[in-house]
Amino acid sequence: MIGIAGAGAFGTALAVALAKGGCEVRLWARDTQQVRLMQETGRNDSALPGVDLPKSVSCHADIADVCGGEALLLAMPMQALGGALDSWQQIHGRQPLVACCKGVDLATLRGPVAVIAARRPGAQAAILTGPSFAADIARGLPTALTLATAGDGAALQELLSTPTLRLYRTDDVIGAELGGALKNVVAIAAGTVIGAGLGDSARAALMTRGYAEMVRLAEALGARAETLAGLSGLGDLVLTCTSQQSRNFRFGCALGRGETFDPRVTVEGVATARAVVRLAETLNIDMPITGMVNALALGRIALNDAISQLMSRPLKQE
Repeated sequence: MIGIAGAGAFGTALAVALAKGGCEVRLWARDTQQVRLMQETGRNDSALPGVDLPKSVSCHADIADVCGGEALLLAMPMQALGGALDSWQQIHGRQPLVACCKGVDLATLRGPVAVIAARRPGAQAAILTGPSFAADIARGLPTALTLATAGDGAALQELLSTPTLRLYRTDDVIGAELGGALKNVVAIAAGTVIGAGLGDSARAALMTRGYAEMVRLAEALGARAETLAGLSGLGDLVLTCTSQQSRNFRFGCALGRGETFDPRVTVEGVATARAVVRLAETLNIDMPITGMVNALALGRIALNDAISQLMSRPLKQE
């Protein structure tokens, strides 16, 4: 049995893919009404409309029901991860705990694996990340992800792989965490460029310089540059900077057009930018794009001023 804590779009999509791959899956949601509707209809239309849940997916409102299996996937927003682990005393032992979120914790400036390890030191902590949209995974479209864990991840890789979900593993946890987190910030910037009508050439330049920022911070924290060149970095960056399916990209488009974005939609890159600005300052790392995204999201700078400041930076060798 594989437990999934979090019945949003991504958690539900993973439940569908793993069940179709032959696993028994138990899916937990905080909202008891949502659980009841999923049990009655066999679907989760509030998060992933039009997708039928396989018979081997059961839905639960008690977190204890999804604990104790071969692995527990934590499919919730990054900023909710620490609080959930603090309150769920039902999680114990050495069960693998796999983060399925991307970001940097505002309270600790840690990534999801470090947050898990700090609260459940006996568990195998891992992260599942990479270029993926929930709708594609649920439809059974070919998807490749990175599974990062400090220990031997071969058994976990085998457990979570399906005929349509291909996992590559790495022991560079920091690189995988930061690749998934920082690309959301760059995606907001890319969306802003497109929303403001600055064109695809500007977006390409923004993505390239944003990627340089990602590598710069990751290496300073001990990650390997080649990890950022893989699925959890470059692959995810390309996907989220070029598709309207990306919430971070859509948020950026709204910023660029001067429109209000739906406050009910979680945009992980906003909190990540805030955390990374603080982290970069402590390490004396230059991250101008991240800084501008943070300032724009907080309303501290006008879009034209942000563009002017970025374009007037000192000329230098690439």
